Amino acid sequence: MNLKLLEDLNSSTYLIEHSKAVLAKALEIATNFDVDLEIVRAGALLHDVGRTKTQGVRHGIEGAQILREQGFPKDVVRIAEVHIGAGIPRNEACLLGLPCQDYLPVILEEKIVAHADNLIHGTREVSLEFVVEKWKKSMGKNHPSIDRLRKLHGELII
Repeated sequence: MNLKLLEDLNSSTYLIEHSKAVLAKALEIATNFDVDLEIVRAGALLHDVGRTKTQGVRHGIEGAQILREQGFPKDVVRIAEVHIGAGIPRNEACLLGLPCQDYLPVILEEKIVAHADNLIHGTREVSLEFVVEKWKKSMGKNHPSIDRLRKLHGELII
């Protein structure tokens, strides 16, 4: 069902393969926790569904809307909405032109998918330091998202 939705929305092969890689990493992280694996699976496969509409930061919001319209559970919808980076707090969301609210992963399933996405570059797994360096280049070496990324990594990677 989840892959079928990506196919029905004419997702690129790249997006489908990336989503499968995020799923594998999310399931690996999830083995350390008591979580709802069905939510992790669906959230990981569909976290980037909004990229069928936009490649920008709004893809989380677009994806959440698509999933709501398709009748997905709120937990899966929320994963799409908050998976970007290590989350986006209200003040940063406003500056980015997003609706002014928090887009921070809160429950474990949300955190697991968000961080699995961070650790997959295309279809290959990368280190935390690779991600930190990439973010420093794109957002600046002192951007607060880097501290959030490190905190999320510390919570999830045992």
